[in-house]
Amino acid sequence: MPLDPDPSSPPPPAQHRDWFFPPAPPFLPSSRARTPRTPFPSTYRSSKPYSVYSLADRRPPPTPRSRSRSPHPPPEQQQQQTPPPPSAPRRRDPRYAGVRRDDARTAALEKAAPPTAAPAHGRKPAASAITPRCSGMLSAAVILLCLASLLRRNFSLHDQVYHLQEQLTVATAKLQSCIVGSSLDMTDIDFLYQDDSITMPNRSLKNFSLLISLSVLYAPLVILKYIDLVSKIRRSRDPEEVPINKRFAYRVDIFLSLHPYAKPLVLLVATLLLIALGGLALYGVTDDSLTDCLWLSWTFVADSGNHANAVGFGPKLVSVSISIGGMLVFAMMLGLVTDSISEKFDSLRKGRSEVIEQSHTLILGWSDKLGSLLNQIAIANESLGGGTIVVMAERDKEEMEADIAKMEFDLKGTAVICRSGSPLILADLKKHFASVYMCLFPTKYTFMHKVSVSKARAIVVLAEEGNADQSDARALRTVLSLTGVKEGLRGHIVVELSDLDNEVLVKLVGGDLVETVVAHDVIGRLMIQCARQPGLAQIWEDILGFENCEFYIKRWPKLDGMRFEDVLISFPDAVPCGIKVASYRGKIILNPDDCYVLQEGDEVIVIAEDDDTYAPAPLPKVKEAVYIDIVHSERKPQKILLCGWRRDIDDMIAVLDAFLAPGSELWMFNDVPEVDRERKLIDGGLDFSRLDNITLVHREGNAVIRRHLESLPLESFDSILILADESVEDSAIQADSRSLATLLLIRDIQAKRLPYREAMVSHVPRGTFSEGSWIGEMQQASDKSVIISEILDPRTKNLLTMSKISDYVLSNELVSMALAMVAEDRQINDVLEELFAEQGNEMQIRPSDLYLRDEEELNFFEVILRARQRKEIVIGYRLEGAERAIINPIDKVSRRRWSPKDVFVVISEKE
Repeated sequence: MPLDPDPSSPPPPAQHRDWFFPPAPPFLPSSRARTPRTPFPSTYRSSKPYSVYSLADRRPPPTPRSRSRSPHPPPEQQQQQTPPPPSAPRRRDPRYAGVRRDDARTAALEKAAPPTAAPAHGRKPAASAITPRCSGMLSAAVILLCLASLLRRNFSLHDQVYHLQEQLTVATAKLQSCIVGSSLDMTDIDFLYQDDSITMPNRSLKNFSLLISLSVLYAPLVILKYIDLVSKIRRSRDPEEVPINKRFAYRVDIFLSLHPYAKPLVLLVATLLLIALGGLALYGVTDDSLTDCLWLSWTFVADSGNHANAVGFGPKLVSVSISIGGMLVFAMMLGLVTDSISEKFDSLRKGRSEVIEQSHTLILGWSDKLGSLLNQIAIANESLGGGTIVVMAERDKEEMEADIAKMEFDLKGTAVICRSGSPLILADLKKHFASVYMCLFPTKYTFMHKVSVSKARAIVVLAEEGNADQSDARALRTVLSLTGVKEGLRGHIVVELSDLDNEVLVKLVGGDLVETVVAHDVIGRLMIQCARQPGLAQIWEDILGFENCEFYIKRWPKLDGMRFEDVLISFPDAVPCGIKVASYRGKIILNPDDCYVLQEGDEVIVIAEDDDTYAPAPLPKVKEAVYIDIVHSERKPQKILLCGWRRDIDDMIAVLDAFLAPGSELWMFNDVPEVDRERKLIDGGLDFSRLDNITLVHREGNAVIRRHLESLPLESFDSILILADESVEDSAIQADSRSLATLLLIRDIQAKRLPYREAMVSHVPRGTFSEGSWIGEMQQASDKSVIISEILDPRTKNLLTMSKISDYVLSNELVSMALAMVAEDRQINDVLEELFAEQGNEMQIRPSDLYLRDEEELNFFEVILRARQRKEIVIGYRLEGAERAIINPIDKVSRRRWSPKDVFVVISEKE
């Protein structure tokens, strides 16, 4: 077929004459051999192995300009050019046959060479990428072979020397026998030789031991290299596959992190392996026994300086290697020991260690009430020589200890242990203790508690500051965590709640283990009682705390069969006030009937100094209690002012409605808009249709602004309650400052509105009250109305105590006292609940003329019997002019003449 193109087609571009001579294939001899070349037939060009040359034959030659830039024409030119027919004969130019032959072969090699770019995903790696690795492995194998050959030659020479030494020994023995003329014959020498041959170490065994040590030493390197190579080959096939070495490293990391004894175990295995391999290697290069070599290997590991006495190339090399491994092992061991010691000290510093205590008090949480709670529990433990209190909160241990150290009270021998943790997490309450015993006997295990929760005598859960619902929800979860302890709880749980509505849910979850103290409800009821009866706050402060007298419940078998009227005067150092009836499943009955006879199992509730300071005694001689018929005065309507807003103000309104006489008025003065008050009260659970005795009067204003207070008829109120406002109750100092400012403003306004102010000031001599005459005016105003201030910080009460212008309720301290009493004896909670309830018995202050005639002398026992005619129990008194009442007086048998202005503290039914 002719090479000339079709005349109808456009003329081809100028062709270079080099394209008439196709390049030689790689397997053909070079053009320099001057071998005549024969054109390839068409069948040869069409075969697959020589497709390159067939393409070269079909491709038209490029122009001279394109040849100088690239050996290949551009793609667009390749598409435009028409290849010649395969049957057309080749035309050659003899002038360039020998000049361009090398260039043609070079071009063919360049076309046949693979691209230098990185292979795409899914393709096999180029041979050039694997060649350096193979050459590296080959070099390492050659080096190892050389070392092995050197060692073998060394061992061979060592064997020859040893054999010559044996022959020399035998020859020397024969020579000595000949010289001295001993009777040693040849049989003895042969026996000596045989014995020496028996005791001589087996060289083959030594070589085998050395081979084993080298194999075990280099096996991990070979395995790792093989794993790396296999991983790369697999990754070249599947790029998403995780390499084997990474998976192996991941498994090792998981093993070291999950098992606490993994690191020491790995170090122990590495040490034993190093000793074993070093001992085998020493056994192979020395004449010592295997036991001696193992011991020598251990000395090299323990002390790297012991290898200095090694003699010979082989022993020196092995001893140096063992010493280097020993230094690495020692460094690893030093790191582990340092980390363990640092972790232990850090655990002690941060309070992560476990507590091994019994019959201790556990407090969960942190709040402003903690200081008072610790103080009260320490006072209760004083009679026992001290005790242990464990506090766990989500705070740093050092911060907790520093704050406790700043508290101004004496712990009286009680130890306070702080631990950091969350009461919501069961793992912090109960920590699994792993030991060697557990490893040997996995079916038997022991649980150690981080705070010994199962062995605690009582567990107190403090309310969290902030939102009431969130705080109670947290307390509920804590109770769930405590009830989930498998070992069970030895003591009971005392939970401080913020909202009365959540009490039912917590008791439902905790069951018989839980005793609840609703802080706001207790303080609200106490403020209402104190507003009706001035001076009652101090009495409650004495009874709730452990510093003076408090409630105790104990069984006295000698009182069985005795009437309660006689039980009242059976304790010279205590005042009985109730019975715990065993036949009614331990029901608490305060102020029972005189005719009640104590049965077997009944316990007596008393008010005493301590649980070991009282006991029943023979009945004293007392006068017959003459009945005094005194008509009860009817309750009069009262006018009460509430300053501030609390989240449980709806409960206070319901309690006031139960206590006050019909026709009373309750004025509410706070910042809450009047349009929102009714909605909030209804949301809190107040039913306005059930308010029978009081009428609500709303006034809006700020209690610390004088002009707002002046708009109120402050001189006409019988009682004023200044509440810790909801907006500032999170800060005790800020709340107390606001309450104190409101108190001073109200007293000043009242003093200026009194009609006898001018007369009082004119009778004050000059010089007295020169700078503090306002205190006298406020004290005069306090005689006309009662003001009860809610105080959160105990330090604020000193200001009110010195000024004597207001009574106060120390809310945080009183709640802490109640929590401490219930923690010491959970039965006291039933007593407190009845005394604070709307119905039942309550604590009241009575004038002396209800029980005494004029100029009558009676002792305290006789006053108790006189009060029983009114079904009241006298527990104390306050004399005329005294600042504080005396509860449970020491002398109960001495008669005295009482003043008409003396008052008695009694427990009686609510009127």
